[in-house]
Order: sequence, then C-alpha cells, then structure tokens
Amino acid sequence: MPPIFKALTSITAWTLFITGWISLIGGYVRLFAVYGGATFPAGAPPVQMALAGGFVGLALSAAVMKLRHMLE
Repeated sequence: MPPIFKALTSITAWTLFITGWISLIGGYVRLFAVYGGATFPAGAPPVQMALAGGFVGLALSAAVMKLRHMLE
C-alpha cells in the first residue's frame, strides 16, 4: 500500500478520536450544568445525541486504528 493511505487513516483516526472526546465532554458538561445530572432528562435530545455521537466517534476511531494496523 502507498504510504498516503496510512497517513490518511492516521489523520482520520485522530480526528474521530478527538471529536469523540470533545462530544462526550461537551455532552456531560451540558448534562450536569443545564439538567442537574438527570440521567435522561425530558426534552433533551441534543444532550443524548452528543453523548451518542461521542461514543460512536470513539468506536469508529478504534475501527480505523485497527484498519491502519492491518495496512502495515
């Protein structure tokens, strides 16, 4: 494989990893600051979507890291 694919997968993995953590931290901050720590506050789909997006981003970053490892 050309080295450009390894570089692109590394960039994608880091981007997903950082975005996932930012989404998780932002979701938890909003959850505790605005809703007082309620687990599933009524009428708060942005918080739940931020948390879900963070977990999905972290899972996808792990999948891309595995793909990059397979490219070696």
